[in-house]
Amino acid sequence: MSSTSIQFPLTLYYDASCRFCNAEMTNLMLRNTQNRLRFVNCADPGFSGGPAPREDLMRAIHGVDARGQVFIGVDCLTRAYEGIGWAWVHQLFSLPVVQPLAQRLYPVIARNRYRMPQWPVAWLLEFAARRAAERAANRSERCAEGQCDIDGNGPAKRS
Repeated sequence: MSSTSIQFPLTLYYDASCRFCNAEMTNLMLRNTQNRLRFVNCADPGFSGGPAPREDLMRAIHGVDARGQVFIGVDCLTRAYEGIGWAWVHQLFSLPVVQPLAQRLYPVIARNRYRMPQWPVAWLLEFAARRAAERAANRSERCAEGQCDIDGNGPAKRS
């Protein structure tokens, strides 16, 4: 895992034709309340943008931060979770025991993602995304009623 600091926003290049990838990006999109992440679907065969050739972008998730630094695979995903305020994910995946395992496992999963049974992981990610969407809708409804939770410290009366 790179120890280089990241400068948001982070633009993520992902394969929306993969149920795993799409579910994880949907989860991140719903939690991206500070707009620190940008999402680019590179699954279209005619796609030609991004920090690498399309075949590389389809092989592993890529992210480009505001300084132009490129993050790939696990390093990119953990930076994306930093973007939604979950820095603990990057810290966890930086641990000496976890990091080498994650770095070896990610390419195997990415390479075989269409052959693996997708429903368990996709269901879990989609469930998490639905829960995040419900919480966001509830916050929005409470704010419309004058009980905004803007800073995450609980409801505050709107003035």
